[in-house]
Amino acid sequence: MGRGHRIWDPTPPAAEWDNLRAHLMPPMQEFVQASKDWLTVFQLPSYAPDLNPQEGIWSLVKRTIGNLAAANLDQLARAVRRSLKQIQYRPHLIDGCLATTGLIMDG
Repeated sequence: MGRGHRIWDPTPPAAEWDNLRAHLMPPMQEFVQASKDWLTVFQLPSYAPDLNPQEGIWSLVKRTIGNLAAANLDQLARAVRRSLKQIQYRPHLIDGCLATTGLIMDG
């Protein structure tokens, strides 16, 4: 299948939310209520980095750019993108971030 084609996935989408202020605002709560038939929202505790695999990814990024003395925001953004790209091609790192949460991935 070509690069621009998507494979249809019948799995309904899910969102993982913490108590970020934006998540608690009335418009967002109204959206969640109106979308219950097709969207599943998992509410995390206020601060739960141990349940969030993204925290592990950001920890890896911070390790790679920790000693960077960026001259400007563009240089920092390039370094972050480069680090994320390197992580993308190391699935064992991603699997490790997921495993530390105790979550499993079906499929």
